[in-house]
Amino acid sequence: MERSRPVDGFRLAYERAGSGPPVVLLHGWPGDRTDYEAVVPLLAPDFEVVVPDLRGFGASDKHAEPPAEAYSAAAQARSVIGLIDELGLERPLLAGYDIGSRIAQAIACDAPERVRALVVSPPLPGAGERVVSPDAMREFWYQSFHQLPLIEEVLDGDRAAVRAYLAHFWRHWSGPGFEPGEERLDHLADAYGEPGAMTASIGWYRAGSGMVASSLAETEPEPEYRVATPTTILWQEHDPLFPRAWSDRLDAFFSAVELVELDGAGHFTPVEAPEAFAAAIRAR
Repeated sequence: MERSRPVDGFRLAYERAGSGPPVVLLHGWPGDRTDYEAVVPLLAPDFEVVVPDLRGFGASDKHAEPPAEAYSAAAQARSVIGLIDELGLERPLLAGYDIGSRIAQAIACDAPERVRALVVSPPLPGAGERVVSPDAMREFWYQSFHQLPLIEEVLDGDRAAVRAYLAHFWRHWSGPGFEPGEERLDHLADAYGEPGAMTASIGWYRAGSGMVASSLAETEPEPEYRVATPTTILWQEHDPLFPRAWSDRLDAFFSAVELVELDGAGHFTPVEAPEAFAAAIRAR
């Protein structure tokens, strides 16, 4: 593990492997850079692969700062771009799922000249007000819960409580053929169970970057403002958060997009389907 130079006072922990065209892999919540431990060996023979812990996650810095300033999509993107610059990566492919997907999209939208291609799983734009339908809100309740001080009062710093909380999402969001191992859950409990870690990890939601807030604020861009970066979207079959029906408006937000339906997989794409994830990157 290495550590980056600080951006806005945040240093990122990251791992680097292989040589060739650069690829940056961005994890989701509730995960960390180990989400890609099965993907990296599939890419490293032919690519330079960089896998960071995002701000507030894993071994990266966690600061008690206003979430909108420190943990928003724009703030997370600054750290990723800083790492890309520090390592001299020229127009890397960015890949991610969950919040890592949103951060990759933010970089491609704001700095398209910096990115060669995207390979992402949901969340994606286009859900709109469907995100507050009764069925959707039964799944997205946690994004409202993460706004409450109860996180600090009943979860933060309590390893056993954090493990039980995160295990719920790993089991409920994954596909029917996948079960998170005890070793993975123990690792995440160690990482998220440190004092301040759980609170830092949900800074994303408190910054208004979660799916519900983002979907309600989204507007369809003019064609010239669509994401022009070539994009592959791996849409899972069994992710309860993101029904495939929500893929019907991708062309309104991306000008060069390929939709791949990933049968059998749930929310945790690189963990549940590492071969398919690596193959999509290779295809770009």
